[in-house]
Amino acid sequence: MTVTDKDLIPSIQRNAAAAFAPLQREFNRLFDELGEGWNAIAEIRPTPRMDVVDTAAGLEISVELPGMTRDQVKITVQDDMLTISGEKTASRETADKAYRLLERSYGAFSRSVYLPRSLDAGGIAATMADGVLKIAIPKRPGAESKTIEIQSK
Repeated sequence: MTVTDKDLIPSIQRNAAAAFAPLQREFNRLFDELGEGWNAIAEIRPTPRMDVVDTAAGLEISVELPGMTRDQVKITVQDDMLTISGEKTASRETADKAYRLLERSYGAFSRSVYLPRSLDAGGIAATMADGVLKIAIPKRPGAESKTIEIQSK
């Protein structure tokens, strides 16, 4: 009986599979453990994204709150701090469903913005449409920025 190259290939394939099996098991274990860490990341409180723009009229704040209604959002001002808070509740049933992916975040949130003294907190106006909260805070009458000229000695 003579051994040909074709006869050796299945033998090499079996030996390679056996040689790399422990390495494959370690990779599988590593990725399984990494996957468990994603649950901790998913438990981080949701924080809505926002833009704060300083205009000639005052401050304009836009906050993304997709899927929320104005009744779920609260705006408060205490001292010089404006706070936007609320809670996005889950509207899904998990009893009869096997989810493959869950990325949407739910839960309580709170964002605070320091308000400069030049703003009139009593004149705040807020509107909400299409999942975007818009807050306008006017400047106090007569509150203008002042430029200081630097003198040389």
